[in-house]
Amino acid sequence: MMRAMVLETLPGKLQPRDLPVPEPAPGQVLIRVSTCGVCRTDLHIVDADLTEPKLPLVPGHQIVGTVAESGAGTGRFSPGARVGVPWLGWTDGQCRFCRDGRENLCENARFTGYDIDGGFAEFAVADERFCFPLPDAIDDIHVAPLLCAGMIGYRALSIAGDGERLGLYGFGSSAHILCQLAAGEGRRVFAFTRPGDSAGQDFARSLGAEWAGGSDELPPEPLDAAIVFASVGSLMIDALKASERGARIVSAGIHMSDIPSFPYEMLWEERSLHSVANLTRSDGVALLDLAARHGVEPLVETLPLEAADQALDAIRSGASQGSTVLTV
Repeated sequence: MMRAMVLETLPGKLQPRDLPVPEPAPGQVLIRVSTCGVCRTDLHIVDADLTEPKLPLVPGHQIVGTVAESGAGTGRFSPGARVGVPWLGWTDGQCRFCRDGRENLCENARFTGYDIDGGFAEFAVADERFCFPLPDAIDDIHVAPLLCAGMIGYRALSIAGDGERLGLYGFGSSAHILCQLAAGEGRRVFAFTRPGDSAGQDFARSLGAEWAGGSDELPPEPLDAAIVFASVGSLMIDALKASERGARIVSAGIHMSDIPSFPYEMLWEERSLHSVANLTRSDGVALLDLAARHGVEPLVETLPLEAADQALDAIRSGASQGSTVLTV
């Protein structure tokens, strides 16, 4: 048996439960979980913003651990290998998106901690094809947030393009990782927090942001690109108002409130709005390599497994700074 935090109803609270240790199916590995990051997507699941998870469900999709057992037909990892498991847990490999190299848009994708039990537990199973070998330079606590917050941020940055002046709206787990990465690449970062959040703005500047202010402010210069991490649709319009001609505005969230209507003049001059869906395995490989080379280190608060609801409450209220990681 193993300890796990389980979601049984929508919306709901996570309940501590003793569950049987899962057995790896063909193609899967059984992972002894060391740490698991807590993500805003976990909050969207618990709060029923995402409405179709398997129930009961063990959430958690930023899993770090070691391979304890392998199912039939595996061979990629040896026992004891250190691996990470992201949100994208399985694709069919056959649909037109998979065949086109866009597995993040797979029509039949399954997601860790949503369709597949995740890492808020002592053990988890995962398809070995969707596990990442982890860089030795980053420990279990600090690598966990890279497996979603970092990877989704990296994909959003790729879509945002190569613009020098980058705006980050909502300075949470993803943004504070991406700020370090973008600054390390020589970009000029402009961070936007909740209005009046002076502590958050100081935090952003400490990580390399050239300027930090409230989301109700305009930056000192127009933005070449912006990424919106907060799930507030009106921030897409705020970012448009702050943008240079030709700018790309990217929503990095899986859930967002409605975007208000706006005059076409704000979009004109080849500005554009984009969304990001999930990640590809190549995104993950690239992000882990860049994070190790640039010395990216998330600010992490650690909590025990049984405090998962406390971690979600902190994200819900905006009290969480940086990333939260459960230690198992």
